[in-house]
Amino acid sequence: MESEVITSPTRPRWRKVAYGGMQPGFDDNHTDDSFLEEMVMNANVVKRDILKVMLDSVSISQYLCIVALVGLVWTYTLRSILNENSLLLLDVTLLGLGFLVLLLTKEMLSFNLFLRYLLNISFFISGLYVLAPIYQTLTTSISSNSIWAVTVALLVLHLFLHDYNGSTVRAPGALHNPTLTSCISLNASVVASVFIASCLRSRLLVFAIMLFSLQVFLFAPLVTYCIKKYSFRLHLWFSFGLMIATLAFVYTLHLLLFVMLLGLLIFVTVVCPYWLIRMQEYKFEIAGPWDEAKLCFDITD
Repeated sequence: MESEVITSPTRPRWRKVAYGGMQPGFDDNHTDDSFLEEMVMNANVVKRDILKVMLDSVSISQYLCIVALVGLVWTYTLRSILNENSLLLLDVTLLGLGFLVLLLTKEMLSFNLFLRYLLNISFFISGLYVLAPIYQTLTTSISSNSIWAVTVALLVLHLFLHDYNGSTVRAPGALHNPTLTSCISLNASVVASVFIASCLRSRLLVFAIMLFSLQVFLFAPLVTYCIKKYSFRLHLWFSFGLMIATLAFVYTLHLLLFVMLLGLLIFVTVVCPYWLIRMQEYKFEIAGPWDEAKLCFDITD
């Protein structure tokens, strides 16, 4: 004997309510047949273009080359290929080029702000020169192999936590709160610079190498961000030129390092964007009425 489901004509129609308690005649966990009609598939999934992703990854390759150039200068200095005069000339050149880029690309850089920058940098350089003898004696009891191992680990940490999209870079004079990861990244680069400087036995050489390292790690992100914001095409030309120059210098130093750096740049610029695009095919996102409600306020006069 077949059972019949008798529906009471006086039973109220179920409706979806956010608050108000249980509805009479329905269980608390009741779902209507139309519940799944509002289900949306992959509504927030961003369709990415592989060329755009590759162009965006150039910023990462660019900074990898900058850090590689810093490592080259450290190596040449420890091998006595670069002396105090060469390093000081390099420091002055980089400082002048950095200010020139800021003047040409920053619309908000006024003359008073430029003078304030010069005053702050003069205090920074003076303090660095006074502290040079302290940096020189920090690691006298540590072996050179341990210093290089710690330095490489700190540089890897710096690269891993570095802010590549420039979110912590603001207009000149603007106040901003750096993130924890960016602070850790910057501190790691400074400590690595101190470890390398402590291996040198000349006070002027310690001052020159510390000034060079801090110039790069502190001001290079701002300069590259200004170039990218001013002209993306100029940013690409600058990045590719920097990659070629870095690979040429690394090739003169060691063939194996050249192959490793070239493979790393190809991996970051080509392989990783390809993987990201391929992984988008497996991304599966479901949205519906069971998600947390988003409040929308319409403010009218």
